[in-house]
Amino acid sequence: MRDEVAVATPGVGRAGGGGGGGAASAPAPCAACKLLRRRCAASCVFAPYFPPGEPHKFANVHKVFGASNVSKLLQEIPAQHRGDAVSSLVYEANARVRDPVYGCVGAISSLQQQVEALQAQLALAQAEVVRLKMSNDYIVHRLKAARGGGGGGSSYAGSPSSMSSPKTAEPEAHCKATPELLDMVVDQPDMDDAQFWSY
Repeated sequence: MRDEVAVATPGVGRAGGGGGGGAASAPAPCAACKLLRRRCAASCVFAPYFPPGEPHKFANVHKVFGASNVSKLLQEIPAQHRGDAVSSLVYEANARVRDPVYGCVGAISSLQQQVEALQAQLALAQAEVVRLKMSNDYIVHRLKAARGGGGGGSSYAGSPSSMSSPKTAEPEAHCKATPELLDMVVDQPDMDDAQFWSY
């Protein structure tokens, strides 16, 4: 009888130790089950997306959408797309908590305004680049023309050599004051000296 008791006692100890070890190794409930105060099963649909270390992540989703609605939504979505769906729900829930009136629409509108402002700045910068390039090309062209026509009298428009062409010197010969022209001027009383010499 003593031997049976002695044998049975270690067996009980091992069973108790095994039970204690199983309780210690049990996984912690996910943030959803912890917030809902329910047992987290192995097939919990929330566990892969709401870890126990991020309770606030599910709190906002539950506050805005409701746990039952989120559970139904995830069950209807294929497993490979559930992660993206949870990210979208979390973003919309956080935006709705920050801005109860507009939610994520207000954030999207603000981002669109920033994009439009940046596009306007980019257009101005591109226009300035084009203007500077044209100005640089014009300066380079003038320098090349000045170097090429320094000794040969280039006829480039705007160069000093174009001002001494025969076409500009020709009117001076026709406007020379001759005695006959002076007599004609004297005979006209309405024309004074200033009008004559300004011809």
